[in-house]
Amino acid sequence: MRLSTLKSRQARRELKWGLIFITPWIVGFLLFNLYPTLASFYYSFTDKGLIRPPESVGLDNYVRLLTRDKQFVKSISNTLYMVVVAVPLGTVFAFITALLLNMKVRGQAVYRTIYYLPTVVPAVAGTLLWLWILNPQYGIINYALSFFGLRSPAWFGSPVWARPAVVMMGLWAVGTSTVLYLAALQGVPQEMYEAATLDGAGWLARTLSITIPMVSPVTLFIAITSVIGTFQIFTQAYIIGGSGGGTTGNPRESLLFYAIYLYRQGFVYLKMGYASAMAWILFLIIMVVTIVLMRSSARFTYYES
Repeated sequence: MRLSTLKSRQARRELKWGLIFITPWIVGFLLFNLYPTLASFYYSFTDKGLIRPPESVGLDNYVRLLTRDKQFVKSISNTLYMVVVAVPLGTVFAFITALLLNMKVRGQAVYRTIYYLPTVVPAVAGTLLWLWILNPQYGIINYALSFFGLRSPAWFGSPVWARPAVVMMGLWAVGTSTVLYLAALQGVPQEMYEAATLDGAGWLARTLSITIPMVSPVTLFIAITSVIGTFQIFTQAYIIGGSGGGTTGNPRESLLFYAIYLYRQGFVYLKMGYASAMAWILFLIIMVVTIVLMRSSARFTYYES
């Protein structure tokens, strides 16, 4: 009886101290995560300014977004372009780079370090660097193109080339995905490659039949996280084009991505209710895309178990 009483007291003491230590996290979660989420959901059904109290408008914000706001459609189309183009290109580029960095060559660690460096460069500094590289007057890429007699595009000043230029910037910093692929490649059993080689399979056949299926869980993870991040692309586009034009310009709103338009509604026009409705629509879009990717992953994702 005494032993059970001691165990009960010890369990209560451990629970008490556990709650004490976790209290700062609980308070932070309630104040900075749960409350803003619930507040934005409520404000999405109101006409809420930055200072004035909210006035209920029902579903008017959502109806206006989906039926009457042409800028909303423009921002969605620009963002979907980035998702459809940038995510597959970035994933393939990271996989190819990981294959190269996985080769047993002298200075392998140096090559891996150099390639990963752009990932740790702050987004602001990296974007300013690319603004210089792609400058239509003195940028080094346009200089290289003119050296070969090719026409130099205006890049961020052109509605045709602005989004491809942002995609190019993203390819420059896929070091994190490359590291994930590199770790997955080193986990592929070498016996499988040896058996395939004995069967007469070449490098391409081994890559298609062994490497790609074995790293497919990492591909799924990279695809989901990349889609979520691309739907929220903001920093690069804001520095290049600003929320309403910027210093470099936003030709024909080609860089008006969804997060930029949400920021414009909330912090430029001070329409907090409208911006909250946009945030929840973005949440639903990302959730649906993620569910589709997860449900369809069984067709192309291989798990050893």
